[in-house]
Amino acid sequence: MGTRTHTEVSVARQSPQRPDADEPELDDTDTSAAADEVEVDRPAADRALWDEVRIDPVEIALPAGTGFTLRAYRPARELTPTDVAERDQDDPFLARRQVVEAEEDDEEVVILDEEFAALSAEEDDEDEKSDGKRRRGKADADADDADDEAVPGDDEAGADDEADEDDDAAGDEEVPAFLTHKGRLLLFKTPESLVTFIRSGAPNDLSQLDSWNELSERLEPADVAPLDEDTYELDLVVENLRGGHDAWDPALLIEAGEVARDLAYALRLPAVLDMLSAGSSLDDLDEALRASVNGGIGGFLGRRRLKKIGAQTASLGWRTIVGKISAVVDWRD
Repeated sequence: MGTRTHTEVSVARQSPQRPDADEPELDDTDTSAAADEVEVDRPAADRALWDEVRIDPVEIALPAGTGFTLRAYRPARELTPTDVAERDQDDPFLARRQVVEAEEDDEEVVILDEEFAALSAEEDDEDEKSDGKRRRGKADADADDADDEAVPGDDEAGADDEADEDDDAAGDEEVPAFLTHKGRLLLFKTPESLVTFIRSGAPNDLSQLDSWNELSERLEPADVAPLDEDTYELDLVVENLRGGHDAWDPALLIEAGEVARDLAYALRLPAVLDMLSAGSSLDDLDEALRASVNGGIGGFLGRRRLKKIGAQTASLGWRTIVGKISAVVDWRD
C-alpha cells in the first residue's frame, strides 16, 4: 500500500526447446529477471534510528496526491495539542457549528455531511425499532443493580476517587501525534523535502518530543521508507465502498479507519471523531470488517453483518472524512 505500484517477481520462463550445447543461449528475459532479483534483494531501510527516537515515517495517499509525514505515540500528559485557532478562523464549517451551539444553549452539536447524516439516521431508526425493547430491558436491569449496590454516605467520596483515577488513566494513555503545525498536517512529496524541513529547524508540533533533536541530526532521505503497516491509501476508500459489498477490501478499509482516527485526534477534528466513534454506522462497518477476516463462526457472522450495511451510507460518510482531512493538509514539495 501507499506506493501506487508494486514490483512483482517474474516467474522463470522455460524455453520450449533446449538449445544445443555448442550454441550460446540468448534469453531476452535474463535482463529483466536479473533486475527483478536486484529489486527483491535490496536491503531494507535501517529501522534502528526510528526505534531509538520512537517516531515512524508514514505515507498517506489522498485524492490530491501522496505524501510522507511522521507519527509518534506518547502519553497524553506529555503532549501539547496542535493550535487550531488560526486554522479555524478560515473554516466556515466551524463557524456554522459555533452559531448552532450558541443557539442551542451550549448543547454539543456536530455538523456532518447532510446526505450522510440523513442516511445514517434512517439506519439508526430501523435498528432502534428492532432492538429498542432489549436495550430498555437492559437499562432497567442495570438501574436495579446499581440501587442494590449503592452504599449511603459513600457516593461523594467514591465519585472523587473515580474522577482522580480517570484523570490519571487519561494522562497515561498513549495518543497519536503527527508532523503538524497550527492545526495542519504537513505532507511532503519526497523523502528529500521531508528531511530538508526537519533539518531546517522550522516550527512544528513534533519538536516538543525529547527525541526530536536526535532525529533532526541523524535523519537521511534513505531512512524515509515507511513500513507496509504505516502506508495508507485514503484515496481509494470511497471508490472501493461504491463498488458494493462483494468488492470491499477489508485491509484497505480497516487501515483507513485506523489512520483517520489518529489524524482526527491529532488534528482536532471533532466531526471526524464523531463519525468514527463507537456506535456510529462507520464504526459498525469497521467492526464487521474486522470480524469478517476471521475464520469460523465469527467470520461468518461478520460477513452477514456487512450485508446489512448500506454501501451508499458508508461511501458518503467516508467521502466526508477524506474531504475534511484533505482540507487541513499543508502540501510541501
